[in-house]
Amino acid sequence: MSAVLINLLYVAAGTFAGIYVGAIPGLSVTMAASLLISMTYSWQVDNALALMMGVWVGGVYGGSRAAILLNIPGAPAAVATTFDGYPLAQRGEAGKAIAVSTIMSVFGGMLGLVVMLVDAPSIASVAVKFSPKDYLLLLLMGLMLVGSLGGKSVMKGILAALFGLMLGVIGTDGITGLGRFTFGISDMRTGLSYVSVMIGVFGIGEALFQLLHKDKPVVKQDVSSIRPPGSILLRMLPLSIRSSLVGVIVGALPGAGGDLAALMSYDFAKRTVRKPMRKFGTGTYEGIVAPESANNAAVGGALIPMLTLGIPGDSVTAIMIGALSIHNIKAGPTLMDTQPEIFTNLAWLLLAANIFLLIFGLTGIKIFTKLVELPREILMPLIMVISVIGSYSIGGNVIDIMWTIIFGIIGYFMKCYDYPVGPLVLGLILGPNLELYFRRAIMSAGSVGGMFVDIFTSPFSLVLLALLVALVISQVMMNKDKGEEADEQE
Repeated sequence: MSAVLINLLYVAAGTFAGIYVGAIPGLSVTMAASLLISMTYSWQVDNALALMMGVWVGGVYGGSRAAILLNIPGAPAAVATTFDGYPLAQRGEAGKAIAVSTIMSVFGGMLGLVVMLVDAPSIASVAVKFSPKDYLLLLLMGLMLVGSLGGKSVMKGILAALFGLMLGVIGTDGITGLGRFTFGISDMRTGLSYVSVMIGVFGIGEALFQLLHKDKPVVKQDVSSIRPPGSILLRMLPLSIRSSLVGVIVGALPGAGGDLAALMSYDFAKRTVRKPMRKFGTGTYEGIVAPESANNAAVGGALIPMLTLGIPGDSVTAIMIGALSIHNIKAGPTLMDTQPEIFTNLAWLLLAANIFLLIFGLTGIKIFTKLVELPREILMPLIMVISVIGSYSIGGNVIDIMWTIIFGIIGYFMKCYDYPVGPLVLGLILGPNLELYFRRAIMSAGSVGGMFVDIFTSPFSLVLLALLVALVISQVMMNKDKGEEADEQE
């Protein structure tokens, strides 16, 4: 059997496994990739990378299935997919929603690959210029997502985000190494796992809410034809292109990754799409096209700093750098000159993984959609069990289960009183890095005033500041429109 065929088989197996690993809350792509390193260290490097690439691409997409069907993001990158994906399932359109997310995920992955091949050095040169103050501005832009994730009440969204930011300071101080708000409990020094919190507020919170509010009948899914109309795909194409470009750029920033890319793309879509098929948050296809295009495009983006600078774009590329080093291959500026075949092989593997993603992603949809038709008395306890198992699998720690249950109860009451849970998770994801880069920016400038001087004297920072101001103005206008709509309804 030829080496090419063997690699294709490994990519296919990895993609298939990644889809179903990603669909299970708590079983992250990072966890799967780290396990693969110990399994494949004695393999040929091409085979190991083929399996890892397949798991990565499949896992990033896989989180959307649980997000659409059960309102539980299988992975953090699928949080934004829940906002319109689950309402689509409640409309009986889960089959078409999964098909659209599959096709647009593949499109985003392909566009990310094209950008990586065409302009990787230029994007990497921009990414490496990001200083702590620039990351601070980027994360502040991320906080502007609260307006898009806040539902009907912006104030409730802000309060939920502030709660998430407060939770983010629990654990070890990133600068001094001292424990904060740990109450002497050693397990709390690592802080709250945002995956455990996410599983709790989305998974257990939703299950409790549906069990205790059984007034809605089970929605029958229309699976007579899961193929989305070509008119919908053509209409979504421009948005998918824009979202994919956002995904590539954000994915190329070290430490940003597909989680932030998906959320920013959802917000970008909500601000730029003038006439969506339905209102955002009620089940519009634009709401799944944007995040799903972006998080898969971020895969190609994350590979750019890894291959050109030796800097991991996210946690999976950090593991891949380790896999390369095991085989005496050093990722970085010299890789393109000394071993260009590694870059070429990864590009081919990414292409193959996206092709297999299209094949496997469009199979089994009719069976999967039957999940949401199960009686609530069976489905909701099953979701709770899966949530607890997924939470424990994060680190094999009982305290993660405790946090999942606690935040499941908090999530239930948030739903009862119409507080959005998305901003809470957003605050918890952004909070630790927001504080870290704020303090680093001050330390590098010598003072708070010096930090502002650095921002206003750096052309790069001024561009980011201008974008931040534009987002604030846009947010104010969105809030004004919401207020006018509310007045009209009254």
